[in-house]
Amino acid sequence: MRSPSLSHSLRRLWALDKFGYSLRVAIALASSMGLSWYLAEPSMVIPLFLGVIASALAETDDSWLGRLSALLVTLFCFSIAAASVKLLFPYPWVFALAMAAAAFCLVMLGALGERYATIAQATLILSIYSMIAADQRSGAGLHPWRDPLLLLAGAAWYGLLSIVWNALFAHQPVQHSLARLYRELGQYFKLKAALFEPVRQLDVEERRLELAQQNGRVVSALNATKETLLHRLGNGRPGVKISHYLKLYFLAQDLHERVSSSHYPYQALVEAFFHSDVLFRCGRLLRLQSVACAELANAIQLRQPFRYSEANAQALADLEASLEHLRLQSNPAWRGLLRSLRALSGNLANMQRQLASASNPDALEGEQDSSLLDREPQSLRDALARIRLQLTPTSLQFRHALRMSLALVAGYAVLHTIHPDQGYWILLTTVFVCQPNYGATRIKLVQRITGTALGLAVGWALFDLFPSQQVQALFAVVAGVVFFAARSSRYTLATAAITLLVLFCFNQVGDGYGLFWPRLVDTLIGSLIAAAAVFLILPDWQGRRLNQVVANTLSRSADYLRQIMAQYESGKRDDLAYRLARRNAHNADAALSTTLSNMLLEPGHFRKDAETGFRFLILSHTLLNYLSGLGAHRESLPDDARDAMLEDAAARLATSLDELAKALQDNQPVAVYSEAEEALAQQLEQAPEEMDDAHRLLQTQLGLICRQLAPLRGMVAHLLRQGPPAQG
Repeated sequence: MRSPSLSHSLRRLWALDKFGYSLRVAIALASSMGLSWYLAEPSMVIPLFLGVIASALAETDDSWLGRLSALLVTLFCFSIAAASVKLLFPYPWVFALAMAAAAFCLVMLGALGERYATIAQATLILSIYSMIAADQRSGAGLHPWRDPLLLLAGAAWYGLLSIVWNALFAHQPVQHSLARLYRELGQYFKLKAALFEPVRQLDVEERRLELAQQNGRVVSALNATKETLLHRLGNGRPGVKISHYLKLYFLAQDLHERVSSSHYPYQALVEAFFHSDVLFRCGRLLRLQSVACAELANAIQLRQPFRYSEANAQALADLEASLEHLRLQSNPAWRGLLRSLRALSGNLANMQRQLASASNPDALEGEQDSSLLDREPQSLRDALARIRLQLTPTSLQFRHALRMSLALVAGYAVLHTIHPDQGYWILLTTVFVCQPNYGATRIKLVQRITGTALGLAVGWALFDLFPSQQVQALFAVVAGVVFFAARSSRYTLATAAITLLVLFCFNQVGDGYGLFWPRLVDTLIGSLIAAAAVFLILPDWQGRRLNQVVANTLSRSADYLRQIMAQYESGKRDDLAYRLARRNAHNADAALSTTLSNMLLEPGHFRKDAETGFRFLILSHTLLNYLSGLGAHRESLPDDARDAMLEDAAARLATSLDELAKALQDNQPVAVYSEAEEALAQQLEQAPEEMDDAHRLLQTQLGLICRQLAPLRGMVAHLLRQGPPAQG
């Protein structure tokens, strides 16, 4: 029994998304430490380690060929940064101006996309590492370019390991991103099931808010998976493996649209069917499908076959039996509600079939359009145009770049005033703590200070307990691995680990104890400078841009509605235009959720509209649910079954959403009540008995969307009454 258990444990360890990253870092750091010991040159450890760390921070997900290209760009940027520091270091005034200009330009590169932002951030960090290495240089006999060359050598060594790893295990990142996507999707299924609990006085708003926030996490996972797949598709046809994963990705997209759909207000269903088990059956089936999503995620991550549970088929049969029992009672009051329940049941049955097919996604019906939108710049002209668009004080990227450059200049002035020796940790802390908005900076500040204090305390104890240089070298390597394993999820622990790494590395040349107080003081000073910059220099208070974010959710919903109706006219086809409109609507919903979460971390005056914003998020996500309900049933109408009244109603609804969005963007007042929309809602709710179920479903969903406009108008009017958002 031990052998299978050990094999399973090793498989699970290998499947961890941070394992490969941590192993590469461990190899790079351990070999660098071993080389310095072999050559009896302990002073080599510091620049080699700093180069490895900077290169690992610059690493982005890509194919091995893309990683090679990125590494060449990274080493080019690193070379310029290290050479500039070396040449300008003796001239403080020139150095300060060059540092400010470089920081501004590097942060502005983030306008081109996450890959460029990561490389630019790592280049900025490496330039400060070069200052630290230059500051620690001792001995006049050393070659003047020794440390910059060692920094680049460390960066190149880790980059080479990364390329080899990506060539050997090209599909591992895709497996990790897909597994994360299905886990987040499973959690959405679970939260959606909670809405079907037949309990009176249920806090539906709180559960809808949780659902909206979870939707943001699903959207983030969808976007990350798309980028991972895009990096491996290239310009040719996808290989067998990538085609397999691409179908699982499109399956997740379709499941997301279906599970996020709503067919009727849930409280009305609870009141009507309180004494029936039909809602319990719906919730139970959704919970079982949630478990299936989690099992599919594990199967993808562990590269094991996925088997859909037979219990789910029984749960669907029980739901259909419960619906049939209600139909046989022939209650006239339930007629409209039962149609919505049948649509819901049909949607659940479709999700059932799709999840069952996930065991063999290659057998799924081929996608009519499997193209993915690449949002990265396609030419130098495109890149320059994107940066030019951001060169305005209203741009969030411009503000962050300006804050970063001024904060670094302030930190440089402070370190020369207080203690020019060992003071460059101030700049490093400022770079890590200074985030694009106040809320993120506040969180990072607390984590950085706490982690540094914890690392110093543990380091002091380990110095006394393990005075051996060899043992401390081992601790330095382990601390580096812990830093990279924890930096994206447990930043306090990561900061403690990198503090230990610094202490043990510098102790290899006898400077460890002398770093304790400077490191703590510099962390406090750098954190305060970063906080002051975010608070005082063109601050990005989320409340001031709430109107624009809300307007974006409305206009994106209008675009989504138009694309759905175009599909009802031409037949279901998941082409790029439709998928893009759907993704933009969900991205806007997720952006609103993120904005509101950041608002809660801001000072009291700036979060006065947070409650209104959260109420709007609930309404906005409910609107998106009704739109998804339309999208989930696109195949229900025959291609030639057009209805002029419904097409006109959908066009009017989309226009109303656009008008509300424009009012928010231009700070123009809106009417709280619209007689035309009330009349349209009544018209949509009066479907003739002879209407077929497909048209009735379309008309019912449009009626639900129309009823959502009145509370949306109220929220928009309330936001506008607060006055136009101040700029600053």
